[in-house]
Amino acid sequence: MQSHVYVAIVTLLAVLVYFWMAARVARTRRQVGIFAPAMTGDPLLERTIRAHYNTLEWLPIFLPSLWLFAIYWSSPVAAGLGLVWVVGRIVYFIGYRADAAMRRPGFFIQAAAASILALGALGRLVYLAAMSGTGS
Repeated sequence: MQSHVYVAIVTLLAVLVYFWMAARVARTRRQVGIFAPAMTGDPLLERTIRAHYNTLEWLPIFLPSLWLFAIYWSSPVAAGLGLVWVVGRIVYFIGYRADAAMRRPGFFIQAAAASILALGALGRLVYLAAMSGTGS
């Protein structure tokens, strides 16, 4: 049985990065003097919230893809790609907070990692399904 300890570590790292982003939203709110439930009124706050929410939007794509790739393909490769995704999200967040146009490099890094994980897992599952149908 293949150990998934590194994939578990990357999963928790992704969650911790998401928590760090939430803390940055709270800190930015205090910095600009705009408190919940307000979501607008300062461009830095709006970009920070948007970068945080965009990460939440990607987590349901990333996490199942990460684990399915690890289970059906390769746990070490999944962990490596997962780490690339986490770094991409950090680059995205920092870039987006600075200027909306600066989010692109981080977006492409994380999107490439998530795409490889998702398509790799899907391809492997389709292959295994096809192979299980031929042995009957």
